[in-house]
Amino acid sequence: MSVDEKHTAQPDAEPKPGQEQEAGAEQASVDQVEKEVAEDLEAAEEVAEKVADEIGRLKEQLLRAHAEMQNLQRRTANEIEKAHKFGTEKLIKELLPVVDSLEKAIEACGDAEDPKVKALREGVEMTLTLMLNTLKKFNVEVIDPVGEPFNPQRHEAMSMVPKPDAEPNSVVAVLQKGYLLNDRLVRPAMVIVAQG
Repeated sequence: MSVDEKHTAQPDAEPKPGQEQEAGAEQASVDQVEKEVAEDLEAAEEVAEKVADEIGRLKEQLLRAHAEMQNLQRRTANEIEKAHKFGTEKLIKELLPVVDSLEKAIEACGDAEDPKVKALREGVEMTLTLMLNTLKKFNVEVIDPVGEPFNPQRHEAMSMVPKPDAEPNSVVAVLQKGYLLNDRLVRPAMVIVAQG
């Protein structure tokens, strides 16, 4: 074993003054680097937490926007369906007085024997049938509630009369027929109701 090897192998050997300062400087440098790494790690964790919060907030916004879009699509589809179903309502309301007039003309002709009146009545009946068939194609239903219980949702009571042979609060006569368009009331039936 050489002298140098003996010197380095001795555990109780005194370090040289320059080595002690160097080791202390290295330790301080390592401590400084560890401190900086810890600070950087803490800062990175804070940033990661903020980013995770922002991602969560943005996901929530996206879900809300998606739900809002679906609701808008559903509402739009419903409005389009209603427009298709009830778009003819105004026209039908304007045609109902024509139907009423044709019915009144048939009533006015009565059971006359005059061939001209009979021919007129037949012509008006055919026109009325044609008109009612056309309305039926557009899902218009007639409300003719004679004998049915009075329904304030579909009937308008014009008067009440004592009628012992009829059920109380039932319709005994129709002054003007009512109409429904796709089960929606266009015009209530004007009726006379039996007193209870």
